[in-house]
Amino acid sequence: MAEIIDGKAFAANLLAGLTAEVAGLPFQPCLAVVLVGEDPASQVYVANKIRTTEQVGMRSIHHRLAAETTQNDLLGLVHTLNQDPSVHGILVQLPLPKHLNADEVINTIHPDKDVDGLTVVSAGRLASGLAGLVSCTPLGCLLLLQHFVGDLAGLNAVVLGRSNLVGKPIAQLLLQQHCTVTIAHSRTRNLAELCRTADILIAAVGRPEMVKADWIKPGATVIDVGINRVPNGAKTRLVGDVAFAEAAEVAGRITPVPGGVGPMTIACLLANTVSGFCRSRGIAPPGWGL
Repeated sequence: MAEIIDGKAFAANLLAGLTAEVAGLPFQPCLAVVLVGEDPASQVYVANKIRTTEQVGMRSIHHRLAAETTQNDLLGLVHTLNQDPSVHGILVQLPLPKHLNADEVINTIHPDKDVDGLTVVSAGRLASGLAGLVSCTPLGCLLLLQHFVGDLAGLNAVVLGRSNLVGKPIAQLLLQQHCTVTIAHSRTRNLAELCRTADILIAAVGRPEMVKADWIKPGATVIDVGINRVPNGAKTRLVGDVAFAEAAEVAGRITPVPGGVGPMTIACLLANTVSGFCRSRGIAPPGWGL
């Protein structure tokens, strides 16, 4: 039976370390969160982010805009936050209403305040091996791997999914740790066979329980990034991209859903905000494993 990678406990420890780090800083790091519209899931995510930000002793600014907000007004707010020296991280909650151009909005965020690590500049820095802010979920995956696996050098890693949010950045992070990395996607041939070569298997495709036990190399480490809602009688339940029960019989280590990668995302968001603060003050930022 696989060792369960407890992301919730690890994230709690990271937040405790952040709390101590923040207490020793000369000023409070500040995260500005922008929410446009009334999307219920986004409102829950934003409330959790604001609450956790304040719990670790950081300052939170919340801008809640009407769904009818124009592109120019939203860009104007982002420009204002870019120029505000008291703001060290900017998060524009996605998805945005359909009339807004999310790519333009995200790429207007100053790269040094891009705590979601989604701008083209942030992606370029990562791909080039330069210092910068890294997308939160991939960073969380890497921290879990470093803690539970240790030295990753020389391991074969297969990343299922090629999104800009998870697949591509986690592949870059694993390359920096000297893994041999393969990115697989919907057109990959012999997908199950390829997955069975992986010492580390990252599933980030958004397809409920797609990865079965016979896709997994015995003893491999499986990181399940998927969060999917599936019917459960009159309600729904959360499952990952991996068929957890059967996969846990084969894998050496595995993240559950929920309680695996998910809790790491907010923790890494705040870690990025602290890093942004440190860089703005000329202080060496914590490494967070990078």
